[in-house]
Amino acid sequence: MSDPLEVYRRKRDFTRTPEPAGGETPDAGVARFVVQRHRASRLHYDLRFEVDGVLVSWAVPKGPTLDPSARRLAMHVEDHPIEYLLFEGVIPSGEYGGGDVIVWDTGTWEPVKTDDPRAAVKAGELHAEVHGEKLRGRFVLVRRESDDGSDAWMLLHKHDPHAVDGWDAEDHPRSVLSGRTNDEVAADPHRLWRSEAPAAEASVSLLPDPLPDEAIDALRGLGKQGTWEVFGRSLKVTNLDKVLFPGDPPVTKRELLAYAARVAPVAVPYLEGRALNLHRYPDGADSKGFWHKQRPAHAPDWLGEWDNPEADDGETTTYVVADEPAALVWAANFGALEWHPWTSRIEAPREPTYALIDLDPGERTTWDDLLVLARLHRTALDHLGVTARPKVTGRRGIQIWIPVVPGYSFDDTRVWVETLSKTIGQVVPELVSWKWEVKERKGLARLDYTQNAINKTLVGPYSPRPAPGAPVSVPLTWDELDDPDLRPDRWTVRSVLDRLETKGDPFRVLLGAAQELPEIS
Repeated sequence: MSDPLEVYRRKRDFTRTPEPAGGETPDAGVARFVVQRHRASRLHYDLRFEVDGVLVSWAVPKGPTLDPSARRLAMHVEDHPIEYLLFEGVIPSGEYGGGDVIVWDTGTWEPVKTDDPRAAVKAGELHAEVHGEKLRGRFVLVRRESDDGSDAWMLLHKHDPHAVDGWDAEDHPRSVLSGRTNDEVAADPHRLWRSEAPAAEASVSLLPDPLPDEAIDALRGLGKQGTWEVFGRSLKVTNLDKVLFPGDPPVTKRELLAYAARVAPVAVPYLEGRALNLHRYPDGADSKGFWHKQRPAHAPDWLGEWDNPEADDGETTTYVVADEPAALVWAANFGALEWHPWTSRIEAPREPTYALIDLDPGERTTWDDLLVLARLHRTALDHLGVTARPKVTGRRGIQIWIPVVPGYSFDDTRVWVETLSKTIGQVVPELVSWKWEVKERKGLARLDYTQNAINKTLVGPYSPRPAPGAPVSVPLTWDELDDPDLRPDRWTVRSVLDRLETKGDPFRVLLGAAQELPEIS
């Protein structure tokens, strides 16, 4: 094969996976090897040797061992690019090899009994002397005869001074680069290990590039109104000193626009390609707001739009579509204090891309009660093997977003969420009411599955909420449901950016993680 990475590239969509596409010039020095602990559909270890500018690779289900009495099955897989030596991160669910990866061991190696390791692999027997942090000594890979066409090999360690009886890879679970476990990498999917720099510097953010400070300085320098150059767009911004959120100190429109611009690169992936319902409060959060769905005639030409072919007389005909960061700044300047994206995309408006769980507290529902309900959903979804993430609403509730593959209808997702939530509700019937009218719920919480319908929306990730202090709807990791300091309005437009800088975006793992909904029995 002229391109040894052709199979590797064909199996991957590099717009979705953070894996390297290949292209690095190999070093001319000593050959390197890596072993990655990879939790995909099943846990396995990927053993890779640098040969002729690529990584010749085997998947080892039980992991390498220093025990010479043990034999390990090793499946020969496609060659990987040299950059994979330092790949540590999360491959999105639904992509090839989806799961979390750590660099379990790495170092150098040299072939034994041959000067042509590629030919040795082709012949079916490779002897390797490895010099890693965990693995040392002589390993041998031997191809097994197979009737099913699989490329199965056997991996063993020779009797030498580095051999250790009973040695098990699972007793040594941490990355030799970052010191992280797979669980810690999975909980932090916005970061990737891509450098030989010291551990304190080598973790690279996968979040979009932030807005340059110069743009914020330019906004501060404007008077009560003016033209702001942001994300390559010219926006006429007005009433910049108007108070939009009461508080001590209050939040002005200028500060809201700065927040929208800073958070837009992170928030837009959850909005792009979707009709956007805007909840406008042009006179501020302490006044009465209203829903605005129709794209206004005065909107700039570059602002995304979607014509709804199913609109009846009197209904919204053209929606705003926030396909770029400047669109969120425009929305904030338009007085939209909340951003509500549709669950479906404009190319298939009747096919949801998320199933939504809305934990709606009643008057008698305490925060601890709501956490009980959220944790029960966490347990159930984990048992079902479903990828999902919760977020606080910025008001009182908690919502859970579940990415789904194309082809589901809103009836499908609504029925599935109803079945799940009613099953959970049976565990704590004293906390839940299934009555539609608020006054009939007697102050109990509602597990609202009815939001799974066309043009019914939940507030978008990182959207502000119209309340004093400008609270924000913030995605969480599942573990944060156990944080004693967690509150639904814990973060505001003034504090959530610091959280993004240190904790990243827990919802990022949902992008590209579309999945089938399992049957609930």
